[in-house]
Amino acid sequence: MRDFHQPTSRVPVLGMILKGYPRISETFISNEIFLLENLGFAVHLFSMRRPRENFSHESVKKIRAKVDYLPETLIIPLPRLLYHNLFLAAKKPVVYAGALKAAYRRFLRTHKSATFKHLLQAGYLAHRFLPASGATHLHAHFAHSPTSVAMFTSHLTGLPFSFTAHAKDIYTSNPEQLREKIQLARFVITCTEYNRRHLSKLSDGNATPIHRIYHGIDIELFAGKRETAPKPVEPYRILTIARITAKKGLPTIYKALRILCDQGVSLHHTHIGGGEDRQQIISLIKALDLGCVTQLLGTQPHEVVLEHYKHADLFVLGCEVAPNGDRDGIPNVLLESMAMAVPVVVTDISAIPELVEDSKTGLLVPCGQPDKLAEAMLRLLTDMQLRRRIIEAARLRITEGFDNRQLIRDLAEVYRKEGIGM
Repeated sequence: MRDFHQPTSRVPVLGMILKGYPRISETFISNEIFLLENLGFAVHLFSMRRPRENFSHESVKKIRAKVDYLPETLIIPLPRLLYHNLFLAAKKPVVYAGALKAAYRRFLRTHKSATFKHLLQAGYLAHRFLPASGATHLHAHFAHSPTSVAMFTSHLTGLPFSFTAHAKDIYTSNPEQLREKIQLARFVITCTEYNRRHLSKLSDGNATPIHRIYHGIDIELFAGKRETAPKPVEPYRILTIARITAKKGLPTIYKALRILCDQGVSLHHTHIGGGEDRQQIISLIKALDLGCVTQLLGTQPHEVVLEHYKHADLFVLGCEVAPNGDRDGIPNVLLESMAMAVPVVVTDISAIPELVEDSKTGLLVPCGQPDKLAEAMLRLLTDMQLRRRIIEAARLRITEGFDNRQLIRDLAEVYRKEGIGM
């Protein structure tokens, strides 16, 4: 009699657990899935949320993987969740009791009821979807809730799991909870050396391998789409692409724009992206009297973003550590800007210096200092010798070190060493 978690297919399948799919702000994940499929990997997606946007990037349409959606909440789907969990508990009472005990232990650390929701989602996944999926390994993107579901599913089924840790999920997670996930995982992947060192220190000598593999970008999509621009002329076109959230440091950017305007610099700033702090930013723009020189476009598809890159004179980000500890890794928009010959001015926190070397591939400034940011912006807009040198070096940096077609092979090698894939 075949155990309930054994795959029905002879082809090994990578079961990938995602917070939501597809998501406009997570192009790096859809690119990864698409490239893995091109390398011969069979992928089955399990998403904890349905898409929130009514459009998606073109790359998503190329993905062949089947997607199954887990119940998002407990209230309405509770009967379905209980049905599959009770059947699972009846089949494997000792195993399920162990998972329930682990969930209770984790709940005592944080007193967050989401722990039990993750267990129920894992039971639903294990009983409802996994038997027919062919999955032989589970991999979660983000170290918080998706990895919690992967960890509990692993406990319930015996399938090994791994996860990719990104940014917010690392620095806002309970350290004990995260340490336990690292210890139980087959391996961990993260997208910056800054993150890898942090996770290695947190793991406290545990033997779980932690691999640093940069995300990279589609070089063909960005590189060569724009020639090095002639000397910028006023009004300077300044671009920011970022979620409107604390870690992006948008107030610092707008204060820097005000400084430049007060100095008589003519400019126009465009922001692309949505987020929970939109109203606060709108109020700040009004208070700084910047309404005539700024625009907030909200979330936009890739083709619109590309057009703005093509016409921008400068890209700027004010990244900082948010009050809750959240911070960026290496924002992909920096890679895209540099590949598109748009020079970048950005703050020097977290892993950003792994990409941007001050005065060589961009300009770095301390976070939270709008005067320094304004000075660097004006310098990169007006010093043509510096500007040409930075644009050339930045494009070379991206081409040589952040081509996602090359980096995906590093990721595939990690999977294959663990017996995942063909």
